[in-house]
Amino acid sequence: MLKTLLPLLLSASLLHADPAPTVINLWPGTAPGEKGDIGEEKDMTKPTDGNPGGKPIIRLGNVSQPTITIFAPPADKANGTAVVVCPGGGYSILALDLEGSEICEWLRSWGVTGVLLKYRVPKRAGLEKHTAPLQDVQRAIGLVRSRAQDWHLKPERIGVLGFSAGGHLAAAASTNYTERTYPHVDAADDASCRPDFAVLIYPAYLTGKEHPGPVSTELPVTAKTPPTFLAMAEDDPVGVENAIYYALALKNAKVPFEMHIYPTGGHGYGLRPNGHAVTTWPQRAGEWLGTLGMLEK
Repeated sequence: MLKTLLPLLLSASLLHADPAPTVINLWPGTAPGEKGDIGEEKDMTKPTDGNPGGKPIIRLGNVSQPTITIFAPPADKANGTAVVVCPGGGYSILALDLEGSEICEWLRSWGVTGVLLKYRVPKRAGLEKHTAPLQDVQRAIGLVRSRAQDWHLKPERIGVLGFSAGGHLAAAASTNYTERTYPHVDAADDASCRPDFAVLIYPAYLTGKEHPGPVSTELPVTAKTPPTFLAMAEDDPVGVENAIYYALALKNAKVPFEMHIYPTGGHGYGLRPNGHAVTTWPQRAGEWLGTLGMLEK
């Protein structure tokens, strides 16, 4: 009897288990424009760096070989939605766990496939800070959409989520998708790189810091910019104006959006509770995804 039940019990446990994350090289060869002169990829964390939520952070630097890591939910929970996650780090490093792997684990608790984008940092000399990262996120979204059938995803339900500089990158992906910013590589580049929705958490660089005003010129918001969720604290040193002006641009373009501005909470908390209401944003974002129909199986 036990021998008969064991295969069934094992199958049930595998059905409900979180599959191991899968790492995939973003580019089939060298990423566009890379010269191999960035240095060794490594954790740049120093003993004096802070630890949000009392836990350390991986601050990954010198990324020249971009990857995506697929965090698929259990088969019985998967709903076919995927989100490309862009960690922050001022386009200098990537907060790889705080704003990356921890976010992907949270996404798959909602039945969503999290796709952690390890994009190129720091900024390349002579280029805009987001030039190489925008190539990477465009490639990532197109690649995920091109593999939708293989990965049991719905190609019309692929979004992007970013924190801080990653929030700027997510906004750049949301407003720069009509043409690739790199030469065509393969069939993955034939798929659209437009995200179907965007989540921007304490985004940076969306407007000027010293003189906030219109949205940054590299973010041409139009009526075809995807629906967007924004969350930020009023006391964020990056400037809450980033979220406010971007939301205003969305409103003027008649793009649906939801924005939550909290009085306190600062910057760089990810999902980790910090004693402020701003860290309830994950529940609000999950509910918002539900209103878009992104959580339906």
